Amino acid sequence: MNDIILFAGTTEGRKIAEACRNQNLTLYVSTATEYGEALIEAADNIHVLHGRKEEAEITSLIEKTGAKLIIDATHPYASKITETLRGICEKKQVEYLRVVRSETHEDTESCVFVNDAEKAAEYLNTVQGNVLLTVGSKELAKFTAVTDYGERLFARILSLPEAVLSAASLGFTGRHLICMQGPFSEELNEAMLRDTNARYLVTKDTGAQGGFPEKIRAAKACGVTPVVIRRPLKEEGVSVRECLSILGRRYGFCFRLEKQVTILGVGTGNAGTMTTDAEKACREAELLVGSKRVLSLLSRFGKETKEAILPQEIAEIIGKSSAGKIVAAMSGDTGFYSGAKKLLPLLSDDDVTVLPGISSVSAFCSRIGTSWDDAVLLSAHGRACNIVSRVRKNPKVILLAGGEGGVSNILHTLTEFGFSDVRVTVGENISYENERIREGTAEELSEQAFDSLSILLIENPEAEKCVVTSGRPDGDFLRSEVPMTKQEVRAVTLSKLRLTKSATCWDVGAGTGSVSLEMAECCEDGIVYAVEKKEDACSLIEENKRHLGVTNLQVVFGEAPDCLAALPAPTHVFVGGSSGNLQAILLAALEKNPAVRIVLNTVTAETFAEAVTALKTLPVKNPEIVQLNVSRSRKVGPYQMMTAQNPVSVISFDGGSENG
Repeated sequence: MNDIILFAGTTEGRKIAEACRNQNLTLYVSTATEYGEALIEAADNIHVLHGRKEEAEITSLIEKTGAKLIIDATHPYASKITETLRGICEKKQVEYLRVVRSETHEDTESCVFVNDAEKAAEYLNTVQGNVLLTVGSKELAKFTAVTDYGERLFARILSLPEAVLSAASLGFTGRHLICMQGPFSEELNEAMLRDTNARYLVTKDTGAQGGFPEKIRAAKACGVTPVVIRRPLKEEGVSVRECLSILGRRYGFCFRLEKQVTILGVGTGNAGTMTTDAEKACREAELLVGSKRVLSLLSRFGKETKEAILPQEIAEIIGKSSAGKIVAAMSGDTGFYSGAKKLLPLLSDDDVTVLPGISSVSAFCSRIGTSWDDAVLLSAHGRACNIVSRVRKNPKVILLAGGEGGVSNILHTLTEFGFSDVRVTVGENISYENERIREGTAEELSEQAFDSLSILLIENPEAEKCVVTSGRPDGDFLRSEVPMTKQEVRAVTLSKLRLTKSATCWDVGAGTGSVSLEMAECCEDGIVYAVEKKEDACSLIEENKRHLGVTNLQVVFGEAPDCLAALPAPTHVFVGGSSGNLQAILLAALEKNPAVRIVLNTVTAETFAEAVTALKTLPVKNPEIVQLNVSRSRKVGPYQMMTAQNPVSVISFDGGSENG
């Protein structure tokens, strides 16, 4: 007998059931909910059952069907049913095959990891601010342990009647209950985080199929701290493709294991920019998927088309299609700021080929007769872009402008921050009939209107003279009576901070902003929050921002630790002044990010003693104390005499306990 029981309820389970349709086997598909049942279409050889089953019911089902193979394609967080199935299979001597969803290799530097929902609730009780919960309706009861949960928490669940009633009975109602069916794009996640004014996102690592990467990227874009519940089990198993290969070999028939998907770049916008390989793929395809603009270019092939832009939408269309050969068409080149990057992980169970296209950069540079191998390439399409820092440091920057008014905004920013004279070449609608190229200085072009489909070449010969080492001369900063960290101390401080390119930084007690400004120059893809309680100092930092051309720095007027609650979780913190609140400031940083990197400078014995006490009492590791004794020369007659500066203790450490 070729009877198999498949425990499904996930995308993987649905794919296996679909592949088994009309094959020489009988498949019993068990889903936990009616919703899961509705997603799997029954057939002569596929019988769909719903309802959560206890051990006795599962055993009875095995005995009734005579099944000799159990396929476990349940959710990675459904550890109870997985353990139950393994135990039953061992007792009944039935073969067990686990289909495992791979974990997502996403940038999780800013995430707080906890072991379960209870620990997540405990963590939320140590911090302040609104929370978007995306862990499903079954876990909601555990979050009622959060203080003021009815005001702080916003729960996103499936729009199933039983789920809604359960959530409402717990007190999640009105705006605090969001009932929607995924998948959720990065943009939609970001909109929900902003709409709920969330400072924390609670999620599980559900992998690419579960939308985990889109959540993490949205949280990063909004400055929100993700609280990630770890998977309950570290599992070994097989992929969907491997599972179907095993079934095909065992039962002697051929599964259609995968669709043939081609992700291709169509070039800059007309048929002449498509490669011969791309033309061939479109001629052979049964279905073409892409944006309205791209599909209009491909209409000459006379194929079925489906319009979609977001990677999740494209993947969903591909997953539901019965077509064997599908083309997902992207504008430009698949390797240059393309949706291909996010789409690829969603197609892990398909046979995928990626074909490049002619990028707008390549076409633009050929038009104006210049190379682009020596340029820094950037995009302002839907992303933060610290263009001023790049232009300051690089003689040649090529930038894709973002949306309506994008070019003008970029040119105005360059002019405002001291780069009005850089040479700019703007290409509009490259390869289209209305293509246009204009040249001038940033200031000359800033008042002109440009099409949203534009690309810029920005040339700054003075960038060759830009100093990139830390520890600017004190004379680079505008001064007043506001205290400033001196050059030599600043250089050591920045070294101890170990900043990363995309760091989120706090500078508490920023003074003139000398450390803040150099931090911002180091982490040009990140952001620095300069916290200062004196209005004149805040004004001075703003002046220094314009004076030095630094845009990724935000001045925060207020006294720490009170004003820190509204800031996003930091990856790095410098404390230059604490006004006697050092312990509370450090606690605020560690609560936001338990793994934060912290450096603090002390001059007085009292602050040093407070810092040493903090090292002993707070959850920190890798402490290091360096005392700097700096002397500077001064001219006395014909001689150079050394004058000692105040000794400074530079104390650095990481969040986390020593046994970690």
